[in-house]
Amino acid sequence: MTFDFDALAIWFSTFKQTTPTALSRGEYGVRAGIPRILAMLARQGVKATFFTPAHTARNFPASLEAITSAGHEVAAHGLLHESPVGLPIEEERDLLFRSLDELEAVTGKRPRGYRSPAWDLSDNSIALLEEAGLQYDSSMMANDFQPYFARTGDKMTDDKITFGVNSSVVEFPVAWELDDYPYFHWSARPYNAGLRSTEDVFGSWKGEFDTAYAENGVFTLTCHPEIIGRGPRVAMLERLIEQMRARDGVEFLTMEEAAKKFKAAFQSEEIG
Repeated sequence: MTFDFDALAIWFSTFKQTTPTALSRGEYGVRAGIPRILAMLARQGVKATFFTPAHTARNFPASLEAITSAGHEVAAHGLLHESPVGLPIEEERDLLFRSLDELEAVTGKRPRGYRSPAWDLSDNSIALLEEAGLQYDSSMMANDFQPYFARTGDKMTDDKITFGVNSSVVEFPVAWELDDYPYFHWSARPYNAGLRSTEDVFGSWKGEFDTAYAENGVFTLTCHPEIIGRGPRVAMLERLIEQMRARDGVEFLTMEEAAKKFKAAFQSEEIG
């Protein structure tokens, strides 16, 4: 279970919507979404990962305290929800390390993972995550329910793709089908038609989970407090969690825990 705790940063930076009403939607995630989500997770005994821009941590430290004191993981999600695409490597490195420093200053723990704002990476991103000592990323889509090691050094031309080498960074794949934004957030953007019923989304997510379960995979759901945080949607998410928990062998892990487990299994296979 992952939550991108963007607060005001996504509206200010990514969407370039700086008017009071637009920014208030991000504030909704702080005021209503986070308390409702944390209460639900506590009822279910589930630990989650909250990908958090440094801007959110800096401006809403009480929310970060509530998240960490409940045993949830805080991971990196940019300084101000900025995309790394097109940035010079030194600028991208500076933004990454500044975000890690700020999150550590607020939470007392250095993040172990990263999710790119807008789910997009530069050619340098994975190498920089490795340089920063991060253990995992969750921004790419080369599989659905099976983690893999992210590569560095891929080369794409009109004729062919030349794959690079595996890094030490575990990739937990994401998917638009497993993100609350396309289903619930209405905007003029064609991929955000939004305002779907909770029953429609429950059916879609349960179907995805059933496939992950059948394939012994890792089901990674991406939600946003300002979107999923409305009462009926949190109730739907809780019902989904209850159905997951009813299946034999299901574990709810933070991303950090899942990355450790994946690496341990990989090392055991190598030794074997």
